[in-house]
Amino acid sequence: MEYIPSVVQAIPGDNHTVFAYFSDGSIHHVDVSPLIARGGVFSQLSDEKLFRDTPTVLDDTVAWDISGNRDETTCIDLDPWNIYENSPVVADPLEFVA
Repeated sequence: MEYIPSVVQAIPGDNHTVFAYFSDGSIHHVDVSPLIARGGVFSQLSDEKLFRDTPTVLDDTVAWDISGNRDETTCIDLDPWNIYENSPVVADPLEFVA
């Protein structure tokens, strides 16, 4: 059976990146900068405070809860397959945080 990517935790990083923790234990480092540069709905994430304060997991993927009410229809989300297949796997950035 093929693994279906499912994000269980999303932690914002520096420079418009996010760490996506998957249910298989892998952690992927996602650079959202190219999406922000393209404009459209992702341009809202150029606001560093919004980017860092609103990430969450909705529908098994990284999402930004723009409205603050966990409504999937008003969030900005990423494709979990794309994250899993195209973002590098990294060590846990929280491993050494005290």
